[in-house]
Amino acid sequence: MRRAAAAAGERLRAALRSNGWDHGIRWVPDENLHLTVWFLGEVSDARAQAVLDVLRPPVQEAAFTLHLAGLGAFPPSGPPRVFWMGVARGREELSRLHDEVGARLAPWGFQGEARAYSAHLTLARVKEPPPPSVRASIREALRAAEADAGECRITALTVFRSRTSPRGAAYEPLLRVPLT
Repeated sequence: MRRAAAAAGERLRAALRSNGWDHGIRWVPDENLHLTVWFLGEVSDARAQAVLDVLRPPVQEAAFTLHLAGLGAFPPSGPPRVFWMGVARGREELSRLHDEVGARLAPWGFQGEARAYSAHLTLARVKEPPPPSVRASIREALRAAEADAGECRITALTVFRSRTSPRGAAYEPLLRVPLT
C-alpha cells in the first residue's frame, strides 16, 4: 500500500509539474507515509511513560480492512495546504479508534481538535500557496489523478515518536497496541 500511495503521489507531482506548478511543496518520503489516528504533539519524557501505559491495553475494535483511494486537498477550497489520499474503506473503524484513544488520553489533559476527525494519508504539505490562477488546475489534477493504493488488514495501532529536523521527520515506533 505504501508503494502504491507513493506512486500516486508521484503521478500527482507530475500532473502539477505539467500544469506549471510544483514548487513550495514538501512531499512526504515514502517510508514516512502513515495514517494518524491521534496526534499528541510535544510530550515530555517524564509524561511519556504514563501516556504509553494508558495506551497499552488492546483497543476495543476488531481487526478491519483499510482501503486507500482518491486524492484531495485541505482545505477543500482556496489555496491548498495539504495533499492527501483518502480512506475508501475503514473510515468508521478509524473514527472509533480515534474516539477510544481520545477517551483514554482525556484524563491526561489531551484535547481533541475542534473539527471532526478526518482519516487521510498525507502525501505533501504546501509551503508556498499557489497563485489563484493555477488553483482550479490543481483541483482538477487531484480529481483526475489515478490513486488507488489497495487494501490491507489493520490488526494494531502503533505509537510513534517523531523527531523533526531540517531534513524532515524521523519516526521511532514505541508501542504496538493490538485491536481486539
